[in-house]
Formats: sequence, C-alpha cells, structure tokens
Amino acid sequence: MNKQQNKFGNWLKTSLTARMLMIGVLIIVLLIPLSYIESLINERANRQESIVQEINEKWGNEILLYGPILKIPYKTYTEKIITSIDVKNNRTEKIEHLNYAYFFPTKLEMNATINPEEKKRGIYTTSVYKGEISMNGSYGKPDFSSIDIENEDILWDKTTIIIKTSNLKGINNQVIINFNNHKFSFLPKYEENNNNLSDEVSLNKLETNYLNKEVLPFTNDSYFTIKFNSSGSKQIRMIPIGKETNLTITSNWKTANFIGNFLPLNSDKISENGFNAIWKVLHINRPFSQEYFKILPNLKEYAFGVNFMIPVDEYQKSERSAKYGFLVISLTFLIFFLIQSISKIIIHPFQYLMIGLALTMFYTLLISISEHSNFLKAYLIAGVSVIILITLYSKSILKTFKFPLFIGASLSALYTFIFVIIQLENYALLVGSLGLFLILSIIMYASRKIDWD
Repeated sequence: MNKQQNKFGNWLKTSLTARMLMIGVLIIVLLIPLSYIESLINERANRQESIVQEINEKWGNEILLYGPILKIPYKTYTEKIITSIDVKNNRTEKIEHLNYAYFFPTKLEMNATINPEEKKRGIYTTSVYKGEISMNGSYGKPDFSSIDIENEDILWDKTTIIIKTSNLKGINNQVIINFNNHKFSFLPKYEENNNNLSDEVSLNKLETNYLNKEVLPFTNDSYFTIKFNSSGSKQIRMIPIGKETNLTITSNWKTANFIGNFLPLNSDKISENGFNAIWKVLHINRPFSQEYFKILPNLKEYAFGVNFMIPVDEYQKSERSAKYGFLVISLTFLIFFLIQSISKIIIHPFQYLMIGLALTMFYTLLISISEHSNFLKAYLIAGVSVIILITLYSKSILKTFKFPLFIGASLSALYTFIFVIIQLENYALLVGSLGLFLILSIIMYASRKIDWD
C-alpha cells in the first residue's frame, strides 16, 4: 500500500501531465467559492435596492404628472328591440349611456424648482427632494364634432378637471386650480384600475368638483394656474399633453440625467451651481391627439424629465470583476506551473490551493471595502493586499527573490488590465480581446522550450 502511495506521489512530482491535471481539478474546485462570491454580490446589491426603495416610499416616490385634463360627461344612446308573441306588439326601447370626453390644454407651461438632498440608511445612500411646481395654460372650446354629439346631450354643468400623479403621499399643500378667476380644490378620487401602467409606477387621480358653466371656454379661451409643493425621490417626469408644452426645471443638483422621449433645448443647461433645463414640445412632435372619448389612454411612455438617482455602480463593477475570477486563477496557476517546470521546484497541491483561496479573497475584500469607500480605493487595497500575500507566500515556496517578484509584477499587470476593462464600456470587448491575445502570446513564447516529456 505504501509503495503504491509513494508511486502515486512520485508520479505527481515528476509528471507534467499529472501536475496539469491537478491544476485543472483545483481550478474547477475554486469555481465553487467564486460562485458563492457572485451570489454574495447579488445579495448585497438587492439589499441596497430594497433599503433605497424603503427610504423612497417613506419620503415620497417619483413624481409623474399627467394633466390637467378637462373631463366632460356626455350621453349616447342605443336602441333595444323588445319582442313579444304578437309581432305587432314589438317595441323599441332607447337606452342611455353616460360617457366621458377628455380634452387636453391648448397651451401648457410648467415650472419646477427641485432641491434634492441625500438620505442615508446605514451604508446606503439615496437622493430625495422637495419641489415647487407651478402649471399654467389655457383651454380652447371643447369640440365634439368628431363623434356627432348633440349639444343637449353634453352635460356641461358636470364638467371637472383631473390630474393624475404617481405621488399623492408627497403633496404638501392643498392643490387648487384658479380657472378663469374661479378657484376649485382637487380631491383624491379612487380608481379601481388606477394601476394601468406597464411597470411599477401607478397613477392616482385628483379631481375637482363640478365647474361653473360660465367658466368654460365657449367663446374665449379659459386660463388656469395650479401651484403645489411635493416631496419625491428618484426622478420627476411630465407628460406633454399641451398642444404646446413648455417645461422648465431648475435645480442645484450637479449630476443631472435627462430622461424620456424629449431632451432639453438649451445647450447651457448645466452649470457649476446645478442646472436649468428647458423643454418645448409641440403636438406635432408626439403621436397622440388633443382629445379622447370614452377612454383616457396611458401616455406614460411619452413622459420626460430628470433623474436624480445617485449613480451607485460598485456592485455592478464588483460583479464584472468577479466574472474574471476564473481567468485570474487560471493564469496565476499557469505562471506557477511554468515556473515549476522551468526551475524544477516542487509545488504541493495544497500550496496551489492556498494561492487560489488567496485570489478568491480579493473579491470579498473588494465588496466589503467598496461599501464604505469608492471602487478605486477598494480595488487598490484589495489588489495590493492579495498581491503582497501571494508574493510573500511564493517566496517561502520558491526560495528565491526572482520568481516571487515576477509573480507580483504579473499579478499587478493582470489586475490593472482587468480594472481597465471594467471601466471601459464601448471598447471593453476590443481591449479585452487584444489583452488576452497578448497574454497568450507571452505564455506561448515562455513555454516554447519546455521539455514536455
């Protein structure tokens, strides 16, 4: 039995094939802790997302405004034939239906002053804001000619104005519309199907009581103004329902991210003190009408505005770096294998395993440090720590300074190469492919004179 063990041990020590098989097995084994590390990164990222969502919900979610919209009820009729045994007694019954027409403003001007601030919960940070929003504009005479409705079937005295918003909780004052010098308060109205959007954003309805018939735009345009204060988070967006929509957003936030179907017109929108963005959208620029009958459509996809989220991509970068873990371990083992083959120094499988575990420790250090610092500092600290550890450990194995210094320099170059790839977006694949080609060329050159027998 001892002879067989000694024979197997000598085979491991002397056979290049045995060493290569052993290294391959170790690399596969080390993929297990790497997969756990990737799961840890995803778990921490999900934890961050849930904490940020909790803060936003308590403060006030994003603001998405859809309105103001003139809502006018009207009657339509259908005929129903009531039959009897005697055909002569058949009669026709007229059935009345109540529908609603929705008219958008002829002109809509919106001005918002947004003052974001950072909110922290433990190690996680998000941006919230308080905003002052004013809306003013005008309505032209409602036109029912496209559906051929008689004037007596239009219930002018039951006309209301509605606003839909995603953030009722954040409104800090009573919302009042001044409509042709008459003031009307908005009240929340429950809608059974208020979550009619395709994503997580749902719109709640605010609606006035019935308007006085004399304020409606029968002969001249009717003008309105609305002002309200609101707390929110993430972003603020508007839907351009005016025949001409003008939006101005002013803020002291210096990292503005303009989102949606339309971008600001002014080129000097961003300054050292924040931004002042101006949009102008005409009805010809958007593919929807100025009036709708029976159903008010979901127009959320045409919203635009500003995102105030703090860009936190440490977890994304950590995940991308962990994807290169297999490459780092394989190349490091390959370097040790080449050194072992050239110098005839015996490296035990346990020593390979310790080196591999040290390489995986880089990623746990990277995640934990990046949660309390920026990614660059975390990468430097984790990289330098692991490189020093492996270099000193290889010194005790290889008994010389030449090879450990070479290993340290190789790991430094490898981690630098991976960091550059992580930072790049458009050229990551190109740079990565060229880098790997160069590494392969160097390894082929270094291994060209090895006696594989």
